Amino acid sequence: MSDTPFATTPKPPYYAVIFTSQLSDRSDSYRELAERMVELAASQPGFLGLESVRDASGTGITVSYWASLPEIAAWKRHSEHLVAQQRGRSGFYTDFRLRVAVVESESALQRPS
Repeated sequence: MSDTPFATTPKPPYYAVIFTSQLSDRSDSYRELAERMVELAASQPGFLGLESVRDASGTGITVSYWASLPEIAAWKRHSEHLVAQQRGRSGFYTDFRLRVAVVESESALQRPS
C-alpha cells in the first residue's frame, strides 16, 4: 500500500470523474453508504483509483479515475450505485456537480520522508 493519499494512476490518457458536493446530512448512514460506494467502485472493471476530501462545512470533492468511458457508464448504471445516487438526490446533498474529464498529462513530486 502506498504511503500517499493520492491515487496511483497509469500513464495518460485516462478519465477523471469529478464529483463536487455539499452535504446536508452527515449521519452515520451517509458515511456507511459513502464507504460502501468506494469499496464497490474499487471492484469495478476499469477503476484506477480515487481521491476524496471533505471540509468542516460539508463541501467535498471526490475524483475517481477510470480507464474508459464505457467503464464509467457501467459504474453509473450499477444497481447499488443507482440506489445511492437516488439517496443523494433525495436527502444527502443540497448541491452537487459531476464532471467527466480526460486526463491528458500528469506530473508529480514526492519527497522522501
